[in-house]
Amino acid sequence: FVFSLFTFIQIQRLHKLTRLPLFARERFILVLLSSIILFGLVIVFLQLLVKAIMSERKSREQLAIANEKLRQYALKIENIAALEERNRIAREIHDSLGHYLTVLNVSLEAAWKLRKSEPQESIEFLADAKQLGSKALNEVRQSVAALRSNWWENQSLESAIATLIADFHKSTGILPTSNINLNYSPDNELKIAVYRIVQEALTNIYKYAEATTVEINIFTTKNLHLIIQDNGKGFNLNQNTTGFGLQGMEERALALGGKFEILTSPNTGCKIIANFPLVTIN
Repeated sequence: FVFSLFTFIQIQRLHKLTRLPLFARERFILVLLSSIILFGLVIVFLQLLVKAIMSERKSREQLAIANEKLRQYALKIENIAALEERNRIAREIHDSLGHYLTVLNVSLEAAWKLRKSEPQESIEFLADAKQLGSKALNEVRQSVAALRSNWWENQSLESAIATLIADFHKSTGILPTSNINLNYSPDNELKIAVYRIVQEALTNIYKYAEATTVEINIFTTKNLHLIIQDNGKGFNLNQNTTGFGLQGMEERALALGGKFEILTSPNTGCKIIANFPLVTIN
């Protein structure tokens, strides 16, 4: 509008100068056209400047909103990380101590019952209990060390599982059969997950299953597969899924992108299946 008004005023001035000589009118027209073009450029520049200022203000507002959302997301991630760390520590405490304390309690109960009728055998159970107490203390130390460093660096999965089997055999008289066939060397995170799942499964078998045979199979195809099977009394999944042990085993598998499944029913034994993607090994 301003540009149109300016142009109209200049044209009116041009009509009043018709009595001037031709060269004067031509010069005036040239100056007039230059003024119109210059004024138009100034108007365009001002429009672009205002648009740039408005765009910058809008960008700043959007950036402030994005920063606030980013801050909120960071707080959420921090809270989730803290929760995951607490859960990890809880699993370590439960899995490391639960196994040995269960066996320790049974050994002490057996020693108490045999203290009068079979004192020598009672002493043997007490010796076993003392050894289990030492192992439990060592497990606590290893769990604390695991939170600080990779204490699995020089520990193979095969030897760790063999120790669990030996302890289970000594406590129950049942010797689990095991078949470990790995084409890849698991990393520490995966070794710990497999070890803890086997440990918790053996603890549950010891406490509840009343089994006479136990099979442990660990092998690799496109995934790493863990299968633990017993011929015990089994249980109803709908009534036995609230225990922290079962939840902890599933969480360990899911944390590494794996899958966890329990196949059981009353009087049919129990099969625990955990599959881990091969990428977690590499």
